[in-house]
Amino acid sequence: MPTLQLFPVSEKPPLVGIARLASQGESLREGHDVEYFTLPAKSLLNRCASRRGVPFEWTINPYRGCEFACKYCYARYTHEFMEMRQGVDFERKIYVKQHTAELLRQELRQVKQDDSIAIGAATDPYQPAERRYQVTREILEEFSRHSGFHLGIITKSNLILRDIDVLQAVARHNHLSVNVTITTLDVELARILEPRAPRPDLRLETIRQLSEAGLRVGMSGSPVLPGITDSPKDLEALVRAAAEAGAHHLFAGPLFLKPCSAAVFLPFLEKQFPHLVENYKRRYHSRAFLPAAYAKPLSQLVERLRQKYGIGHHPHRSQTIIPKAPVGEQLSLF
Repeated sequence: MPTLQLFPVSEKPPLVGIARLASQGESLREGHDVEYFTLPAKSLLNRCASRRGVPFEWTINPYRGCEFACKYCYARYTHEFMEMRQGVDFERKIYVKQHTAELLRQELRQVKQDDSIAIGAATDPYQPAERRYQVTREILEEFSRHSGFHLGIITKSNLILRDIDVLQAVARHNHLSVNVTITTLDVELARILEPRAPRPDLRLETIRQLSEAGLRVGMSGSPVLPGITDSPKDLEALVRAAAEAGAHHLFAGPLFLKPCSAAVFLPFLEKQFPHLVENYKRRYHSRAFLPAAYAKPLSQLVERLRQKYGIGHHPHRSQTIIPKAPVGEQLSLF
């Protein structure tokens, strides 16, 4: 197969690191404006360097890029490491990591007994590419041969139901939790926010089936989008649906908007929610995270709803319970 050349050698400095590896990837196939490439990765486990208090020390992303094309996706910046600075490249150029089980087997010795590993923190491990390439299943099969690890999987896809057998095998000797992301129950809204992701009802059914299979499963409501998905009525419907589907835990936080993501998200807002554009520009001016004035009331509301419907916190996170907000309080934040 032909070697992919991302940039003419005469016009760009020599590529190094992950950018050089990506440039050596071979084209696998194309479909609906999406190209697939091999990625001859040298490492699979990534030490998490975030200072935002995330509940894991390590991450594994079986793919680079994600076909679901969520308009708000914060992980678009990861393609910049490969010298791809067009935000849409993240959803159009998907890199399939190679030799993942072998790499994982070698690298697991770095992980301490109490460390947590997140699978899918920057790219969905069950995006459409997984149906064909089965990189995520290969990783899980390797974990099923080990014991004592703390694993969390994050996905929007009902394709994970294919792997119930191996998930159960992993859970027998490791601490495993699955987190299914649902940002809205509105099918039409989900269609424009997350164009290629499975419908919300399919994701709820995924929670139900995983729970019935004896697996620990919860729902991620992140990101909560100011002025779009953050009304108390909508958030309560989301938490109630999670409880009815058998979710063991639930968490939700506000939109994280880096410049590379804003370059995709703001034009989307201008088309679909023009009345919110100036608010977003003002609130996210010179920052990626919203301040406590928004985040704290949102956290209070989510905590109150968790208590009302009997759903726990994120299983890997030790959180102080925030006092309940008054029952009649509204989120007049944006």
